[in-house]
Amino acid sequence: MSIRKMTRRQKRHRRIRKKVSGTTERARLAVFRSNMHIYAQLIDDTRGVVLAAASDLKFSDVQAAEGETRGVSRAKAVGRDLASRAKEKGVEHVAFDRGGYKYHGRVAALAEGAREGGLKF
Repeated sequence: MSIRKMTRRQKRHRRIRKKVSGTTERARLAVFRSNMHIYAQLIDDTRGVVLAAASDLKFSDVQAAEGETRGVSRAKAVGRDLASRAKEKGVEHVAFDRGGYKYHGRVAALAEGAREGGLKF
């Protein structure tokens, strides 16, 4: 990713963060997407703590479903994993922070997997 693209994404993320914040009742689901992997965290911004985190580093053996790429399948698995960890912590409602990325591809798949896992946006 070029410096210019990264800077523009960071500006978008700052704009989003002005409006989206996590609380104890409604945690912020923050997404970071690199070229190879995707990471997600549930954050309580009032206390400044990460409640749960998940990444696709342990989902290297996930097979792609029909009509999906491997990255999208892994992102969906990360969403489901994060949702199960959130349920253990008692978190059911989240505010989705897409991190300045388009709601498309792996980011959308992660959100869909989290919804399948039982999180409410």
